[in-house]
Amino acid sequence: MNHILFHKHSRSILTSLLFLISFSLFSQNKPSVTIIENVLIYNGSSDKLSAPSNVLIEGNTIKKISTAAIPDPSGASVTRIKGGGRTLMPGLIDAHTHIMFSTLPQIAILTGDLGFINVAAVKAANEMLLRGFTSIRDLGGPVFGLKRGIDLGFVPGPRIWPSGAFISQTGGHGDFRLPNDLPAAPGDFTFSEKTGGAAIADNPDMVRQRAREQLALGASQIKLMAGGGVSSTYDPLDVTQYTVPELRAAVEAAENWGTYVTVHAYTPKAVSQAIEAGVKCIDHGQLLDDATAKLMADKGVWWSMQPFTDDVPSAFAEGSPNRIKQKEMFSGTEKAYSLAKKYKVKLAWGTDILFSAENAAAQCTQLTKMTKWFTTAEVLKMATADNAALLSLSGLRTPYPGEIGVIKEGAFADILLINGNPLNDIHLLDNPAKNLLLIMKDGKIYKNIL
Repeated sequence: MNHILFHKHSRSILTSLLFLISFSLFSQNKPSVTIIENVLIYNGSSDKLSAPSNVLIEGNTIKKISTAAIPDPSGASVTRIKGGGRTLMPGLIDAHTHIMFSTLPQIAILTGDLGFINVAAVKAANEMLLRGFTSIRDLGGPVFGLKRGIDLGFVPGPRIWPSGAFISQTGGHGDFRLPNDLPAAPGDFTFSEKTGGAAIADNPDMVRQRAREQLALGASQIKLMAGGGVSSTYDPLDVTQYTVPELRAAVEAAENWGTYVTVHAYTPKAVSQAIEAGVKCIDHGQLLDDATAKLMADKGVWWSMQPFTDDVPSAFAEGSPNRIKQKEMFSGTEKAYSLAKKYKVKLAWGTDILFSAENAAAQCTQLTKMTKWFTTAEVLKMATADNAALLSLSGLRTPYPGEIGVIKEGAFADILLINGNPLNDIHLLDNPAKNLLLIMKDGKIYKNIL
């Protein structure tokens, strides 16, 4: 009899344990719930804030926005945040970054240990997120590992749309070999190629292969160097790089994967032949003329421009060839923005900060200075909804299927809570440590100082 009771008692304990385990697993799989109360919403496109509202976030998604109080969902453990009438807005998006190269000097990147470079990039990613940038388009660098670590939650950082290695011709903007490395032996890869920073390709077949390699590794778009650049050694700014067949090879490879090509280019000739080849986005373009700006508008090509002006510390020594090229490029920014406005080109905003921890820390000021050319509402829209529209060109190759850059039901919960109204004073963003009270990415809170 005691034997039977013992077995019944054991079965009862086992049943209870199984129930507790199942309940625990269910609880772990249940999405987190956050309700942010009493906020004025900048939705990513409007020129005014909403009425006082409440926002329900379930998991990584904005589930409900209501001017009425939102009760706790049944059975959910809820985090409630009192917004106190402050401004809720989408996380910022930088459409042109090189997060692996942003904070270290160029010589350290070209000669340094890759492990150290990765450590610096992890720090840079965390700092970028804490400045309110929840998404970035990375246009060249060995960023796939960092992106994976962020996505798996190993380290904090923004969502990354990666290009992988930028593709360059010999002597182009992505060729960082020393003069005594040339001529290169057949099949001899450069240090930057070995580490995944750049890829040298000098005919359509090689361009196609290099593009396919980056797509295989997880690139969401392909980046080519189509003209001369500031930080490279061999090429003056006026140099046109690649031919139309070479550019078209990359475009075809990208289109076969459902995505697109963007190019580094400054001059009318470089941009015109890129558009002829089917490129969907031009990055920079500071030296363009009226005809080429109009061509971009007519073809619906995106212009991803950076507010390059000579008011930040330069990574290049005064009087050096790179510094001379930099000043030449800076001189075209004012006209470029006027052309973009004149022809209503689809305009994106990015920073392209390289080789300077000081400039990286001032990323937000590169956004707020845009009020020199645009209204505050236009600037905020550019860094949220407009940049999100550019990122959507990746189509099925997007790493994060879902809507970003907006505050609306069904969008990702990438959210900032600001101590003030950025539509009235965009310079609140210049001090993110003080004025960004809440930073949420993918429904997870990374900062909350309310």
